[in-house]
Amino acid sequence: MRRSISIIIPAYNEESRLPATLERVCRYLCRTSWEFAEVIVVDDGSRDATGKVAEDAGARVLSHPGNRGKGYSVRQGMLAAQGDWALLSDADLSTPMEELEKLWSAVEQQGVPIAIGSRALNRSLIGVRQPLLRDGAGRLFNQVMRRTTGLPFRDTQCGFKLFASTAAHEIFSRQLLDGFGFDVEVLYIARSLGFACVEIPVKWNDAAGSKVSLGRGFDAFVDLLRVRWNAANGKYQ
Repeated sequence: MRRSISIIIPAYNEESRLPATLERVCRYLCRTSWEFAEVIVVDDGSRDATGKVAEDAGARVLSHPGNRGKGYSVRQGMLAAQGDWALLSDADLSTPMEELEKLWSAVEQQGVPIAIGSRALNRSLIGVRQPLLRDGAGRLFNQVMRRTTGLPFRDTQCGFKLFASTAAHEIFSRQLLDGFGFDVEVLYIARSLGFACVEIPVKWNDAAGSKVSLGRGFDAFVDLLRVRWNAANGKYQ
């Protein structure tokens, strides 16, 4: 039964995209049967009117000074969520909100607490593709990630993930990374805690204006080693 859901959207300088995004989210929620729903926008130290735009649209806004990183923002949102389920979604809605139906069906039918969207399982669902260089870097990252962490997933970096709130609290209260490597970290923690996770193919479109610079992309590779080091030193216990 659909009870309650929190939709967490990390945002950094997103005042131009957020109005359309939040309107689409609200339209989706009005068509579905969740008993309670909240939208949490985590303003990651934006220099524009991201927070005000989100508040004007009716979202619950969490703000912190300075640009701390996507991992930090998602952690704050997940730990503040009040719903029985918590969905992570990117501010550009590169995965349409309607794809939540696929993740919900998976957790409901398979009885698992986590479902993650994937671009790699069915690439025919990709509408607008990334530039070749970014796509190649993503494929390389996944290969290195699987060998480094032992995780079986084909795409950890898709920003569309659904967590049962009980699992989210246990996982994100242990999360340490603030950068883009946090996706791998939370899935690694989930496995170490015994939470089952299913990977589901979803629609996806590349959106212009990515916040992932070359330096931050490289740091995500380093984060894989940080995850292994943290695990080896009992940081996730």
